[in-house]
Amino acid sequence: MLVVLLLITFGVAMIFSATQNTQDLQLLWRTQLIRAGIGIVAMLILASIDYRYYREIWHLFYFFAIGLLVLVLAVGELTGGTQRWLAGGAIQPGEITKVVIIIVLARYFARHDGEMDRVTHLLFSMVMVILPMALIFLEPDMGTSLIIGFIWLAMATIAGMRLLHIVFLGGAAVLASPVIWLGMKDYMRQRVILFLDPAGNPDDYYNVQQALISIGSGGWLGKGFGNGTQSQLRFLRVRHTDFIFSVIGEELGMLGAILLLLLFLLLLWRILHAANIAGDAFGRNICVGVAAVIFIQAAINIGVNLGIMPVTGTPLPFVSYGGSSLITFLLALGLVESVAMHRKRLDFDA
Repeated sequence: MLVVLLLITFGVAMIFSATQNTQDLQLLWRTQLIRAGIGIVAMLILASIDYRYYREIWHLFYFFAIGLLVLVLAVGELTGGTQRWLAGGAIQPGEITKVVIIIVLARYFARHDGEMDRVTHLLFSMVMVILPMALIFLEPDMGTSLIIGFIWLAMATIAGMRLLHIVFLGGAAVLASPVIWLGMKDYMRQRVILFLDPAGNPDDYYNVQQALISIGSGGWLGKGFGNGTQSQLRFLRVRHTDFIFSVIGEELGMLGAILLLLLFLLLLWRILHAANIAGDAFGRNICVGVAAVIFIQAAINIGVNLGIMPVTGTPLPFVSYGGSSLITFLLALGLVESVAMHRKRLDFDA
């Protein structure tokens, strides 16, 4: 809890700094703080419920998530050429799906604990994940779709998937890449091309270039809280969401960025510790899934800010502005807390 509160505080402070000189964004830090309060209450409620209960109703979660994804494609709010939101931008089904997939896969892998070296079990778990991935891809939201795929890969690996299967899947992905490329939206292909050839389109590379200037100009100690030139003078766009790490690098310097990374590492270590002491395979799998989604999303966001990954629009967990993302991650941590709190209870139905 302490690490989570520190990360949220870190995020609210940097959102305040990044938006203080922009009239219509000045109160976003308060909105983020309110959402954090709601998320923490929800996390505590979730933690108080024995996680084994969710094992029995996994199918309700799964079909609920699929229903939301279908609904958002039918009547979702169209923003920036994508349909990802419901209820006037209050609900992002793709974010909720991350937690649901963790529960669904945790139950499946626990049920087949010690048997995941069999191709049939592996393929069935893939089928369960491919449907929501495809629906999210159609929004279009390739970043979230890939994150869900990584959750499956991490959980399947820990559950006992053979190395040969991983190599085979890698080869299949390479062979399918032309089909995937043709199925991508134009802006998705442009992001990949821009990553491979930044000089090819300097205008589209502007955001990444400004992010690199921000981080590089911060030095070891930074320019001081609220004193970043790239962020305060608005050269750095979407600085309170996708590029919040660049604001940290500019204003708090290398030491501030290292502190943030250490907080993430500490959080991941505690989650994996909960997995290690879990009383059953279901609880262990939940913790592995939550650690996987936090790790990959943080790695993608920071990688984009450093220019070593294509732009995806993936927020930094607990730090970037965004209610759906923040509350989703707090709910995920509520599951981990439940595993840690209820691991010693006897389960006669296992």
